[in-house]
Amino acid sequence: MKQLPNLDVFVKNLIDKGFNGYFQIQVAYTGKLKENITEYMEACNNGKERSDRDGNFLLSTYLKWSGDDNPSIVCDFWVRQENDGFDIQKMEITSKDRYGQLLKKMEIKNPSISSIPTLKEAIAQVSVFPQQKLSSQKRGFRM
Repeated sequence: MKQLPNLDVFVKNLIDKGFNGYFQIQVAYTGKLKENITEYMEACNNGKERSDRDGNFLLSTYLKWSGDDNPSIVCDFWVRQENDGFDIQKMEITSKDRYGQLLKKMEIKNPSISSIPTLKEAIAQVSVFPQQKLSSQKRGFRM
C-alpha cells in the first residue's frame, strides 16, 4: 500500500505544478486550495456534506479564463481522501469554446504526483490553434 500525502504535502505538490489559483469543490466550496479543502472536510465531519461512497470528491479549477465570450480551459481532479492522505484518481482537462461546447479533452487515470502535467503543459495539451486562413486574392503587383 502506497503512502498517501497529507493535506499540506498534497497542496504543496499541486502548487509546485503551477495549480495555485482558485478551486471549487463539489460545486459548492470556492477559494484557495488548502482553505477550500479544509472547509469541505470540516463540513463532511459535521455531517453537512458527503463525499461519494468511495470517499471521492471533485476539485475543479480554470487553467485559462478570459471572460464569458472567449474559450476556456478547465481542469477537474477526482480526489480520494483516505485517513489523512489524498490521492488523485483521475485528472480531466477540457477546452471549451465560448458557448461551452467541447473543443478538446484529455484524461489521465490514476496519475501519480510526478505524472501530473504542469499548468503550462496541461494548457498546451488541450489548446486548439485556429487554422490560418489564406487569402483568396491573388498576390502580386498590379499596375
